[in-house]
Amino acid sequence: MGRFGVPELVLILIILLLLFGASKLPQMARALGESIKEFKKSVNNKEEKPQEKKEDS
Repeated sequence: MGRFGVPELVLILIILLLLFGASKLPQMARALGESIKEFKKSVNNKEEKPQEKKEDS
């Protein structure tokens, strides 16, 4: 329970196609990828800052 199988993923994809259309999905995927990249970048920057403070002390 809680895991998605192939049939569930296909059903979700079909619903997304019906809601947003085929032309809008690549734009949404690109925006999602950029958002994830920015999030990871900000998380990595926050992890580096406390280490720099410890080295300065």
